[in-house]
Amino acid sequence: MATVHRADYDARVRGRQRQAPRMRSPVAPDGLDTLVEVETPEHVTFRVNVAGPSRRAVAYVLDLLIRGGVLFVVALVASMAGVDVEFDGWSTGVLLLVAFALEWGYYILFESLWSGQTPGKRAMSLRAVKDGGVPLTFLDVVLRNLLRGADWLPAFNVVALFVMAFDERFRRLGDLVAGTMVIAESRAHIGTALMVSPPLTAAELETIPASAHLSGAEMSALETFLRRLGTLSPARELELADMVAPMFARRLGVRYDDGVRFLAALFVRAGGQVAAAGGGAAAPVGARRRA
Repeated sequence: MATVHRADYDARVRGRQRQAPRMRSPVAPDGLDTLVEVETPEHVTFRVNVAGPSRRAVAYVLDLLIRGGVLFVVALVASMAGVDVEFDGWSTGVLLLVAFALEWGYYILFESLWSGQTPGKRAMSLRAVKDGGVPLTFLDVVLRNLLRGADWLPAFNVVALFVMAFDERFRRLGDLVAGTMVIAESRAHIGTALMVSPPLTAAELETIPASAHLSGAEMSALETFLRRLGTLSPARELELADMVAPMFARRLGVRYDDGVRFLAALFVRAGGQVAAAGGGAAAPVGARRRA
């Protein structure tokens, strides 16, 4: 992490007080399900909306319909190929094997490729993440799906519903073992442009690499931080920014003068929407490449 001398830090705080940059949202974010605080590995705390049983149940039904459709297509193709698909003998065993592979492989495949989402979760704006809000690894995906059979017991996910009812983050057995949870992403909230003042310039934007890419959890964390600007003191804003800005600067190979504006620029370059105060076009913030 970059070293910040006290005199430089005080000067930057005074500069932010004079400049008084603020970001604000023209629309207040809507709450979804249960709001909980999570702490990232960089010790930054932010809030996420944890998905409740009802939304997860709808996502599960959608995924179940897709898996049922795949199983039907497999049976139809087998029938057209002249394979006997009567529910006896070896054909039943093959169908059960395909159903087993779909039940576990479906979730592992999609949650690995779609960063914690399946078609059902995506339709319901849900995403599985680690308890710290970071994206899942492949091992996390495997662990959280291994206990799906236990969740179903004795029937219709009774165990899963019972465990979720007594957990503040509505985690089922697989989530508890893997250290994961399912969050609800607000499309309206993410799509609402932040307002930045003073306006971010095109020159500032160009200093951030065009290839900058952030995970969904990182974008959510940055947006949460940027929406809090104006509710914190300039010193606190700078302090929070300097906890995570050096990590992103090292990843991108850039340097910055103001951590808050650097994070705002990064948010824009990674696809976030920031509009200039007064209705101008989106424009970002400063960093210069490391020599």
